[in-house]
Amino acid sequence: MHWFRIATARLEKRWARGGVARGPLLWGLVGLLLLSAGSAPAKVLVTDLAFTARSDGQGYVVRAQTTAAPEAYLLRSVGKHTLKWVFYNTRLHADFQERAPDGPVKRYTTTQRNGHLIFRIVLKDKYAVSPTAYRDGASDDLLLNLAYESAAPVADASSSDSGSSTTTATGDEEQEAQAPPPSPAAQASREHSRLDTVVIDPGHGGKDPGAVANGLYEKDIVLDVAHKLGDYIENRLDLEVVYTRTDDRFIALKERGQFANRVGGDLFISLHVNAFQESSVDGTETYFLGRSKTDAARRVMRQENSVVRKYEKNPERYDEYDAEAFVKGELFLSASMQFSEQFASIVQDQFKNRVHRHSRGVRQAGFYVLWSASMPSVLVELGYLTNPQEARFLNSDRGQTYLASAIFRAVRDYKNEYNKGIAASE
Repeated sequence: MHWFRIATARLEKRWARGGVARGPLLWGLVGLLLLSAGSAPAKVLVTDLAFTARSDGQGYVVRAQTTAAPEAYLLRSVGKHTLKWVFYNTRLHADFQERAPDGPVKRYTTTQRNGHLIFRIVLKDKYAVSPTAYRDGASDDLLLNLAYESAAPVADASSSDSGSSTTTATGDEEQEAQAPPPSPAAQASREHSRLDTVVIDPGHGGKDPGAVANGLYEKDIVLDVAHKLGDYIENRLDLEVVYTRTDDRFIALKERGQFANRVGGDLFISLHVNAFQESSVDGTETYFLGRSKTDAARRVMRQENSVVRKYEKNPERYDEYDAEAFVKGELFLSASMQFSEQFASIVQDQFKNRVHRHSRGVRQAGFYVLWSASMPSVLVELGYLTNPQEARFLNSDRGQTYLASAIFRAVRDYKNEYNKGIAASE
């Protein structure tokens, strides 16, 4: 249950600016039982998705029929009229046939990501509903209850139910009739590119203090900055935030990236502070995964990766992570590398131009913690703990607020660039 506590901590503190239809923002973490380290095969299959009106007339129920009980699921709102329903380690059955949506559901899409099944459900504008998801007590199915927040909408007099053989669509109905649904390929492309979930990784923790200098521990500083950053993102952006750790505990490097994969992360931010033998050295730097090109990058990489030999029980499992693998593997050619570098550049621009920190630039290196994350990922060095002046800044509430704000603005700008790219592709 360790990962359950990490993934769900502080998720109750969700902002409430508007919501699904006219109601307040309603998304519930109905269940998040995260799995053991590694990517487990999807053994649960969804065979059907059925839409049924409630017997009391006060809503609709969407039933996901499954071959076994999904181990974990998540429901959240990702827009004014859009729900994201995630089934962990679940796939569509080969014979799955898409039913036509009914009731308040305008349309829905299905996407597979990292072994998980995602239903993105778009609701009709004229409906105000309160969505809740739960397990069916009489079967292995999962149910989505879409309860009307007010009286059920009255059918238009011009609808076919009125008995007239001639109808005229207006408003949303006209748009639905004229606009064909996007192709499955376009839907999958947009789903893959959509930025919904940010995973924040406070480096080190527990028996691993990280850098130690001037009476301070790296693990404590990055945890404080992580909480500030997460609060900014949760309260000011339409994004979900998940933490690899929310308190002082040790987590293996490989498990951090794998955890980000299991929760469907779209952006992975690992926070650290630096150290050097010369106390005059200062500044920020942001890394993305790649082959180290400078001695300085290799030094930081060795420093961060040394955690494996010092504190982990099975360091041999990292033997596959070598410099040549970056060149030979498909990972080095992955599009996520481009996005990682892009985000790293935005972070450094914010540090330099908005917080006025000495920028040591964007670099690449073979960090173990980034290798396991199959999404755009960066490792941020917030400053040098061995520099007395910078150490005071890193340990101050003002300094931590400035640094967290800079990364928040980078996430905001990166998200906006994502949205522009998605809109242009449509």
